[in-house]
Amino acid sequence: MVFAIEALGWVGAGLILAAYILLSLGRFGARSRTYQLINVLGSAGVLINSAYNGALPSAVLNVIWLGMGAYVLIRRRPAPEQVP
Repeated sequence: MVFAIEALGWVGAGLILAAYILLSLGRFGARSRTYQLINVLGSAGVLINSAYNGALPSAVLNVIWLGMGAYVLIRRRPAPEQVP
């Protein structure tokens, strides 16, 4: 169990770093679904690891990071088609 939680933390940190690098290289925009999804998944991994290890500042930061990404993903969903 401890190994899985540590792995989630490392994978999450890697995803957040990869998202930032790809954004900086212009591979996608800050509001793109890809960028936001990578950030949401990455922050979820780091959040689980931080909460398990009692690193509350990091856990809170990742709750906010995850929330921001989720908010953008929800706001960018395609509108449902109107039925006459």
